[in-house]
Amino acid sequence: MPKTEQYQRLIEQFLQTLQELPDVHVSLQPQYELHIKTGIRADALVDIRVGRKTFALLVEARKRVYPSDVSQVICQIKKCEEEFSEQNKEQRDIIPIVVSESLFQGAKEMLREEGVGYYDTSGSLFLSAQDVYLYIDKPPTKTIEKSIRMLYSGRRSQVLHALLTCPKEWMGVKELAERAQVSTATVSQVLTALDRFDWIATRGQGPNKERLLVEPSSLLDAWSKHVQSLGAPLLRRYYVPSAGTEKLLGLIGKVFEEHRVEYAVTHEAAAQRYAPFLTSVSQVRCRVLAGHVAETAIGILNARVVNEGANLAVIEGKSHGDFLFREQHDDIWLASPVQVYLDLLRGEGRSKEMAEHLRKEKIGF
Repeated sequence: MPKTEQYQRLIEQFLQTLQELPDVHVSLQPQYELHIKTGIRADALVDIRVGRKTFALLVEARKRVYPSDVSQVICQIKKCEEEFSEQNKEQRDIIPIVVSESLFQGAKEMLREEGVGYYDTSGSLFLSAQDVYLYIDKPPTKTIEKSIRMLYSGRRSQVLHALLTCPKEWMGVKELAERAQVSTATVSQVLTALDRFDWIATRGQGPNKERLLVEPSSLLDAWSKHVQSLGAPLLRRYYVPSAGTEKLLGLIGKVFEEHRVEYAVTHEAAAQRYAPFLTSVSQVRCRVLAGHVAETAIGILNARVVNEGANLAVIEGKSHGDFLFREQHDDIWLASPVQVYLDLLRGEGRSKEMAEHLRKEKIGF
């Protein structure tokens, strides 16, 4: 199937979106032909009038556009623009534009920086020319949302966690799988996704092939946005009598260790150990691997369930992967700085301020 036929519906949807804008008129040139030496041609030529200004839109259609695709897409459509200008002496500005079913956020930003327009099926639109600026930003399509959820959840998130704990190390797939406690297939899937975002570098070939996370800040930013969209986690709230925060931390460390309960202190209590920020912390939040052993240990703490006034809050851990990269400080297991940062972003009060302080002082990117 020719590419122009394959994306005909997508281009029609793009035109309909333009036509619904005030004082915008468009017409598709149905028999658009552009004979050029390279054999490259745009997928459609569209005449557009915005107010009193008229332009020619050279349309490049793609199913999905990742950041890693942008350079090649821009190179192709710019060549089309140059040769179209040479062959058509009309005094019309030419606007190159990419239309796609799914445009990832990083790709949108790169296209805007290069002055290339874009449209995707979420309804997002960018067109910029002399005296004309059209910009509509819509939430991502369900396809993109699904791929994001899959990347930042379950075992795939363990791979991201592993990469963020050692962003300056080159690692092979097998080594990364062992560190993240996942299969090599899961690692390969995650690395393919990160490569599309241009967040990793590659060296070597075959079994000696290694990757390096070169954009840890971008990865953590993207993960942060996803986490904040989830809302607050479910908490089981308890009150432990006669226990200030430091005493309670000591009790948790002692009792949980004696009963071999897998746990990791997180939120403010952990952040305060990594990078002090608050004068005092009134509550300990702790991720605990669910099971009867954990229930027994909580009972030994004399913790009683409360709705208000809790000084202990438990987040139920579902697997050993929830405790990866935890660190021991003064006989207390703390969740990794990255995990604490992500947890704080879902908290309340000054937790987001504390998260940024932790990221600056401890995480460093």
